Amino acid sequence: MVEHNTPPEESIDFGYRAVPRAAKAELVREVFESVAPRYDLMNDLMSLGLHRLWKRAFVAAIGCSRRERLLDLAGGTGDIGFAALAGGAGQVILSDINPAMLHIAQGRALERGLAAGLSFLCADAERLPLPDRSVEKISMAFGLRNCTDKDAVLREVRRVLRPGGRFHCLEFSRVEVAALAPLYDLWSFRVLPRLGARIAQDADSYQYLAESIRMFPDQETLAGMMRRAGLARVRYRSLSGGIVAIHTGWRL
Repeated sequence: MVEHNTPPEESIDFGYRAVPRAAKAELVREVFESVAPRYDLMNDLMSLGLHRLWKRAFVAAIGCSRRERLLDLAGGTGDIGFAALAGGAGQVILSDINPAMLHIAQGRALERGLAAGLSFLCADAERLPLPDRSVEKISMAFGLRNCTDKDAVLREVRRVLRPGGRFHCLEFSRVEVAALAPLYDLWSFRVLPRLGARIAQDADSYQYLAESIRMFPDQETLAGMMRRAGLARVRYRSLSGGIVAIHTGWRL
């Protein structure tokens, strides 16, 4: 009798848990559907308001121009896209895989009277429904770490960028100040889940968010991934002692 052995399904990290690769996207979707209603408030609490300064520095690094179209991946509730429009971007495509997050972004855009130059796209960053070489700039703030196949996202970024276009990534990274590390760990793993339980009634999602930060590649590793995807002149700048970093790469 011939035995047919089914190969084990490939696993991937979901925070500190190993889950089947095919299951991660749905698990991440559930997290962000859960946190969406209080996402902006929790961002303030999670970062003690620092996320506003980080995003301001990020938008300044993008350097928006009326002649350029910006694709904002993992656009969430719209912070980066709206700031880019205010900063002079000609067109912004605000893209996110999660309809609940996009719905909040659309409501915020209506409240602010933002219509000209702004469009919305519900799409997976690993498989973008956009033509080759169709945008001048791509931004992604606090979204890459939640993607199942980060290398696929980076390849899609290069494909969609026009020659001479730039990719900008703002993401949590590796703390570079030794004295800061224990305080950061205490905040992430003791305080943050309790805030999630009290304010959003969801400790587990915020536990995942803290764990996903620790599982994300450090500054140099992400820079190497960007180069392997075909991006050139890759640079990064750490902020707040390395808690976050801004990475930039060009399509030449």
